[in-house]
Amino acid sequence: MAESAAILDTVNYQRDCCERMRGGLPVSRTPIASDGVALVRRFNRFYTRQIGALNSGFLESPFSLTEVRVMYELAHRPKVTAAELCRDLGLDAGYVSRILQRFQKRGFVDREAPRSDGRQWILRLTRKGRDTFAGVEARQHEAVRGMLKGLSVPDRRRMVDAMQQIQALLSGAQPESAPFTLRTHRPGDMGWVVQRHGELYAREYNWDERFEALVARICADFVDHFDAERERCWIAERGGQNVGSVFCVKKSKTVAKLRLLLVEPEARGFGIGKRLVSECIAFARAKGYKRMTLWTNNNLHAARHIYEEEGFKLVAEERHNSFGHDLVGQNWDLQLEV
Repeated sequence: MAESAAILDTVNYQRDCCERMRGGLPVSRTPIASDGVALVRRFNRFYTRQIGALNSGFLESPFSLTEVRVMYELAHRPKVTAAELCRDLGLDAGYVSRILQRFQKRGFVDREAPRSDGRQWILRLTRKGRDTFAGVEARQHEAVRGMLKGLSVPDRRRMVDAMQQIQALLSGAQPESAPFTLRTHRPGDMGWVVQRHGELYAREYNWDERFEALVARICADFVDHFDAERERCWIAERGGQNVGSVFCVKKSKTVAKLRLLLVEPEARGFGIGKRLVSECIAFARAKGYKRMTLWTNNNLHAARHIYEEEGFKLVAEERHNSFGHDLVGQNWDLQLEV
C-alpha cells in the first residue's frame, strides 16, 4: 500500500498547514517531495486500470464509467436535475446533457418539469433504466469481490481502511470511528517499535539514526529489566496491523515514566493516541504510583496536546542538540494521587 501511504502523506501535510494557520501557528515550509507526487500519480494509473476505467465499456457493458456513475446517481436519488448532477459530480454541463440525451433515446430516463421552475427538469430512471443499472451494479459487486478474493482478511482490512482514510482526508470530512484493540507486547513488537520510530521521525522531523538508537536502548532496557507487576507495554492494533505503542516504565517506587508514544499516520484521528495515554495513566494509578513523568520535545505538537488534555503539566525545558537538530526538550509531570 505504498501508493496509498503517499497519498496520505501529501494530504496530511496540506491538512497540517491548514490546521496550523487556523491556530495561529507557523506553517512548516517542508515541501511535498516530488517522489510523493509521482507515487500518487502512479497509484492513480494503477487503480484506474484495476477497476477497468480505461476500457471503452465499463465491466464489459455498453456504458462508459462516467455513464455508469450518472446512472448510479439517478438510481439512488428520487429527484435530481441535470444541474445538480453537474455540480455534484464535477462534470461539464454539455457532457452531462449528451449522456442524458443518449439515455432518453434508449428509454432509460424520463423527464418531468417541476411546477415551481419549468427550466429545471426532474430526471428519473424508467423501469428499463433501473433493470439495466441493476445488471451493471451486480457486475460491479462481483468485480470487487474478485479483487478482494485473493487477499488475506488482514490485508482486506488494511486496503479498506486506507481507502476510507483517503476519502476522508481528500473530502475534508472527519474520519469515521474505527475499531482498534490494545494488547500487551509479544515477541517481535520491540523490533517494530524501534523500526517505526526510526522511520517516522526521520520522515516527519528529519531526525537521524541516533534517535532510532535511543529507542532501541529504551526497548532493550525494558525487556532486560521488565517488571511484569509494575510495568507494561501496550500495542494498538487495527485491521490486524500494529498502529501504535506506549510504555509505562518504573522510574522509582513512586514514579512511573510514560515512554515511546507512537501512532501510525494512517491511524491518526481515531483517538488511538489518547486511548494509549489514558490506559498508561490508569495502569500507573492502579499500581500505586504517585506521579507519572515523561520527556518530549516542544515540536511534537500532537503528542503534547494529548498530554495536556490528560492533565500533564510542563515542569522544565532545556535546549539541546540531538538527532541532528537544535531542539527544546521538555519534562512533563502528572500527579496521580487523587
